[in-house]
Amino acid sequence: MLRKALIVLLVFSGTIFSQVPVSDGYKIMTDIPYYEDGSSDAYLNERCRLDVYYPENIEDFSTIVWFHGGGLKAGEKYIPVVLKNQNVAVVAVNYRFYPTVKAPAYIRDAAASVAWVFKHIKEFGGDASKIFVSGHSAGGYLASIIGLDKSYLENFNIDADSIAGLIPFSGHTITHFTVREEMGIPGEQPIVDKYAPLYHVKKNSPPLLLITGDREMELLGRYEENAYMWRMMKVAGNEVTQLSELEGFDHGGMVDPACFLLLDFVRDIAKK
Repeated sequence: MLRKALIVLLVFSGTIFSQVPVSDGYKIMTDIPYYEDGSSDAYLNERCRLDVYYPENIEDFSTIVWFHGGGLKAGEKYIPVVLKNQNVAVVAVNYRFYPTVKAPAYIRDAAASVAWVFKHIKEFGGDASKIFVSGHSAGGYLASIIGLDKSYLENFNIDADSIAGLIPFSGHTITHFTVREEMGIPGEQPIVDKYAPLYHVKKNSPPLLLITGDREMELLGRYEENAYMWRMMKVAGNEVTQLSELEGFDHGGMVDPACFLLLDFVRDIAKK
């Protein structure tokens, strides 16, 4: 139930934003630009923004950075309903799309947004050691690639291994089909190059929970490529990678049930 309260004004990079109560004990700050060095690029200034939904009366809370899906071509930031009122913050991120930009621009956007969270979440009461990165479909791909290819976050002076956990929902582990489209490669032809999370298999990584829908109901071979990612991480000696298949749920329908697994994963790691 919404309640009336005074609007608290905060300033980021010289811009005033409103912290607006959305329910008892929670506030949201919307449309914060996460590139803080200024830009004359109108499209970047339009798309590269995030919302911070957070609990008011909890200190050192965990934060989930959430990337929406849409094939790297469409979509809009949102906060999954299941993640609300769960004593965690959720940062919902917009990023630029193909064909207006091409790889790795949208991957760099994802990294810039996560770096912003590392630098600012304490100002909201959060703990920078408890930042988790997740997302659905294209958003899951973005979560994986910036968490496993450390070069993207290194550009913003953040060590990707500082991420408390990576939880991609039905994300590509091979090179994303839109990146392949940019190269003139059809979606049915898989490749593994530097843009593939699979290319960055390693022994040491943030804890990784790969979640997909039912293998018979998912897009293309989404379960199988995640299962291969899990297997190759094990072969590499990685002991912090898990795989979960949600039987009976298709690509779109798996988001809500996967959010419950995400919350359990966050709580288990945060209490260690």
